[in-house]
Amino acid sequence: MARRPFEETALAAPYAGLGTLPVCVLLDHVRSMYNVGAFFRTADGVRAERLYLCGITSRPVQPGVAKTALGAEASVAWEHYYDALVPLRMLAARGYQIAAMETSDEAVDLFDWQPRWPVCVVFGNEVDGVGDALLAASHVQVRLPMRGLKYSLNVATAGGVVLYELLRKYRRERGER
Repeated sequence: MARRPFEETALAAPYAGLGTLPVCVLLDHVRSMYNVGAFFRTADGVRAERLYLCGITSRPVQPGVAKTALGAEASVAWEHYYDALVPLRMLAARGYQIAAMETSDEAVDLFDWQPRWPVCVVFGNEVDGVGDALLAASHVQVRLPMRGLKYSLNVATAGGVVLYELLRKYRRERGER
């Protein structure tokens, strides 16, 4: 189910001169509305292209999303799909590098990863992570370096780290400040 593109809404006018970060975020079966709202805030902060909300992931019409998004749910383009493989395959066909955020042995460290723009970063369920079918459809698995006793962060916190690292890398490649 697609939502009216953000570019066609009245809210798009203030953003007309600003470029977007060539990054989409796919959330698959993210349970917490508050985590979803936090992703909207972060996506707005870095000017990510779009959020894909898949499976049971909450949508902005649910109050917990709006509570943490604080209006960013109106400034970030988003779409909902029950099957995450649908948008993932569509994005791959359009040339996006698909990067699953996972703690596997095959994953490359976020700070060593050289993304190929445009990128779609995939985040999975807070407990189970990214599902096997999405991992198989990904071009690369990326992990956050963890030095403490825990091996992962809250999904929304991890999303903030990843998106701002992608913004930093993109700006550096383009010679921006």
